[in-house]
Amino acid sequence: MEQGGTLIRYRHKPSVIGFGAVVGKKEHDGPLGDYFDLYSSDDRFGKNTWEQAESEMQRLLFQLLLQKTRLKETGIGGIFAGDLQNQCAASGYGLKSYDIPYFGLYGACSTMAESLLLASAMVEGGFLDKAAAVSSSHFCSAERQFRSPIEYGGQRTPTSQWTVTGAGGVILGKEGPGPYISAVLPGRVVDKEIKDANNMGAAMAPAFIDTLTRFFQESGTSPADFDLILSGDLGQVGHDIVMDLMGTQGYDLRNVYQDCGMMIYDSQTQDVHAGGSGCGCSASVLCGYVLHQMRRGMFGRVLLLCTGALLSTSSVLQGLSIPGIAHLICFTSQRIGGGI
Repeated sequence: MEQGGTLIRYRHKPSVIGFGAVVGKKEHDGPLGDYFDLYSSDDRFGKNTWEQAESEMQRLLFQLLLQKTRLKETGIGGIFAGDLQNQCAASGYGLKSYDIPYFGLYGACSTMAESLLLASAMVEGGFLDKAAAVSSSHFCSAERQFRSPIEYGGQRTPTSQWTVTGAGGVILGKEGPGPYISAVLPGRVVDKEIKDANNMGAAMAPAFIDTLTRFFQESGTSPADFDLILSGDLGQVGHDIVMDLMGTQGYDLRNVYQDCGMMIYDSQTQDVHAGGSGCGCSASVLCGYVLHQMRRGMFGRVLLLCTGALLSTSSVLQGLSIPGIAHLICFTSQRIGGGI
C-alpha cells in the first residue's frame, strides 16, 4: 500500500471474488433489469413493513453472495455495510443472522464506495483474508424517513430523484478472478451552500468534482485512460453540472462519463424525474451490471465515485446547507500491468 497525497495505491490489488444485486420491481423493469440476480414483484420481499423489506434485501443478498462464491460464513473476516435508515437499521437487522464481524457505515449515498474502500484496505493491509462490502436503499423507507409517507401523495419537483429499491454487495479477497481494486481516494466534505433538499444532484456534484480532479492530479492520469467513469447518483442535474465544470478545468468526460442514477431507469417510460438515487443505486448498478461487464471484457479500467448528501431531517428543517462527499474506487481487469 502506497500513499501520496490523498491517493492510496494498492500494491497487491484486492480481488473481487463475487458480487450480486437484489432489486425491486421498478428497477427490474428498467434497462438493466436482466443483470440483477433477484427482484420482488411488490417491493415487500415477503415482509410487513418497508423497513423490514430492506433488511430482507440485505439478508437475501448476502446469502446469494455466499452461494455464488461457495464460501462459508467462517471464511469472511468482516462485513462493511450501510444504508439510509436511522442507525443503519436495515443493515444491522438484515445481516444479524450471519456470524461475521459487522461494521455499520453511514456515508449517505456514498456508502457503497465507502464500504469498498474500507473492506479493500483491510484486505490489502493483511488484516482480513476476505471482506464483504454491502449497501442498500428502499424507496418507501426513504420516503417515510426523509420526506412524507407515500400515502400523502406529495408532488415532486423536476430536480428530485427516485430512491432506488435495491441492494448490492461484493466479497473481496487476496486472490480471485477479478476485477481488482488498484487504488482508492477518500472523499472530503464539500459544501457549496446548496439548501434545496429536492436538488441532491446540485448539492453532491461539487464533491464529485473535487474528488475526481484530485485523483487525476495525484495519479497523473486523464479521462482518456479509463473506459468508464461512473458517478453514483448525481442524476441528470448533477451529471450536467459535472460535465460543464470539469470541462472548464480542461477535462473532457464526454466519451467515458455515465451516472448510475441515469442508467438504472428509462427516463422516457419511467417517471423518475432527474433519475435514481440512494445507497442501492450505485450498489446495484455496480454489482449487477458493471462488474459483470468487466469480467466479460467490455471495460478494462473503471472509476467509481459514489456521492453522498450529508444531510438529516433536522438539518433541513433548520435551514442548513447540504454538504456532499464522494469516495473513489479504481477498478482494473488486470492485476499485473493494469496501471493504477
